[in-house]
Amino acid sequence: MQTRPDPSPSAHDRVYRGLRTRIMHGDIDPGQALTLRGIGKEYGVSMTPAREAVRRLVAEGALSLSSSGRVATPDLSNERIEELAALRSLIEVELASRALPRAHMALIDRLQVINGAIGEMVERQDAVGYIRTNLEFHRTLYLRAQAPAMLAMAETVWLQLGPTMRKLYARMRRREAPHFHRHIIAALKAGDEPGLRLAVRSDVTQGLKMLVT
Repeated sequence: MQTRPDPSPSAHDRVYRGLRTRIMHGDIDPGQALTLRGIGKEYGVSMTPAREAVRRLVAEGALSLSSSGRVATPDLSNERIEELAALRSLIEVELASRALPRAHMALIDRLQVINGAIGEMVERQDAVGYIRTNLEFHRTLYLRAQAPAMLAMAETVWLQLGPTMRKLYARMRRREAPHFHRHIIAALKAGDEPGLRLAVRSDVTQGLKMLVT
């Protein structure tokens, strides 16, 4: 008699990926409390998959777990924001530099299309859509670096910063796509590595500085 597979692992992975995406894209505010019951109800799963997903996200720094068992998205201190901004600068500048030799016109055209989509999200005042397309811009470039371990580190930083980026978006009140993206695209077209490194460093740190001043 053939046994039915245990649905728990796939359910846990579905909850993990769904919550991870929401947190990374700023769909959950900083410091917002979450409950296992609420997570289970949202994703249609039992407490066990919800608990396992939360454990993974706590380990990645996407959620915090207090001594009393309260689960919440992190409300980052200024020192933590500065640390994560410095990490973005170090990792993403290196990824962009490694991507430059493989930055052919098809990639540059794709980045211009994504940047146009970012502009549309700004016009709609869609914070989550803005963060999602902004990260898509960076990920699309960094994939050309062919450095998966480094990209995974960058994504972990994005994950920890997701709710904070939502707060930043509200403060910046953007009216257009980030102008440093145009500098990144121009540097890629020109094969200008110093210009590319400067543009990426400026893009990933300038906004976050607003939150610590």
